[in-house]
Amino acid sequence: MPESDRMLLAGARVVTPEGVLDGGRVVVEGGRIAEVAPPPAGAPESAASESAAPGPASLDLTGHWLVPGFVDIHNHGGGGGSFTSGGAEDVLTGVRTHREHGSTTVVGSMVTGELDDLARQASLLSELVEQGDLAGVHFEGPFISPCRKGAHAEHLLRDPDPADVRKLLDAARGTAVMCTLATELPGGISSVRLLAEHGVIAAVGHTDAGYDQTREAIEAGATVATHLFNAMPALQHRAPGPVTALLEDERVTVELINDGVHLHPAVLELAVRAAGVDRVAFVTDAMDAAGFGDGGYRLGALDVTVTDGVARLADGTIAGSTLTLDKALRRAVTVDRMPVEDAVRALSTTPARLLGMSDRVGAILPGLEADLVVLDDDLRVRGVLHKGEWVVDPTG
Repeated sequence: MPESDRMLLAGARVVTPEGVLDGGRVVVEGGRIAEVAPPPAGAPESAASESAAPGPASLDLTGHWLVPGFVDIHNHGGGGGSFTSGGAEDVLTGVRTHREHGSTTVVGSMVTGELDDLARQASLLSELVEQGDLAGVHFEGPFISPCRKGAHAEHLLRDPDPADVRKLLDAARGTAVMCTLATELPGGISSVRLLAEHGVIAAVGHTDAGYDQTREAIEAGATVATHLFNAMPALQHRAPGPVTALLEDERVTVELINDGVHLHPAVLELAVRAAGVDRVAFVTDAMDAAGFGDGGYRLGALDVTVTDGVARLADGTIAGSTLTLDKALRRAVTVDRMPVEDAVRALSTTPARLLGMSDRVGAILPGLEADLVVLDDDLRVRGVLHKGEWVVDPTG
């Protein structure tokens, strides 16, 4: 490979699975990480000696963080584009918007709609998965509880009949990675088993289930809690509900929306402590307005108004978020007092493992795709590398 295809990133605090390398070196070659190492012995503190060499193949990142690209397993759109109802260009707009904020791997999530409409959209999204633009398809609805519907159209909800679940899986042509269910509904447990048999994550969410019903779903194969605490019964001392069942089981990974709206910081800290950082996945649950601005939008069949960055239905119900994962990272470190390396696990490593993509993304390790994010000392995005190409150029 020509020397110009090699790139040395040196001098940053590099977050690896083994810890933080101060002044670390990362070599990128052919779109992949070729080498991860501490600075050479005797190198100046400002950067490894090679990083001071002129030319585009070497970049001095002294004073910055270098972290793996973020992996968002629950995302409905951004930049004005919807994953539920948008065409291919709208979806790609959303993907690009989140990528510019560090999310180099994004799952396309859909909210409740007519079954045939969801099947058609799943087919469209599957083409973008096959092209490498999306990491998979997530059905959040229509198989959810009318008691905990959140921002989903109640008249379009239905029980999780395994035949209907199978119809959506078939429409996604092998690209479905997750389906959120109210598993207490008729057909719920059978649908969990169906999803598990097909290698699709069964996620408990928008549920009115109790503790024992949730335990039954976990035993049947449910392994994710869709935005824990939100759209489910609260934890009570004589009715522990789904929250307790999902937090206490080591087989379950819990999604948390760390935007300061969906969860109080004390509740988020409680969840992280109870589950352990390896079982937490920070997600955006973003809708079209993420990275775009306030105004009127549609989320599935419902009208949404975004004011001061908060998306709500006319009755005040929260309707997804306008979060991007770089903001979730900053909140985790500055508000929730998480070490950067723990926040990175929740943003990158754990969700990559859930998707079965740990051999490709989610960490800074030799052989993985060169999906990297450069952050300044205030943890703001200064550069984004996707498969070895700069999406956001830190020198620009």
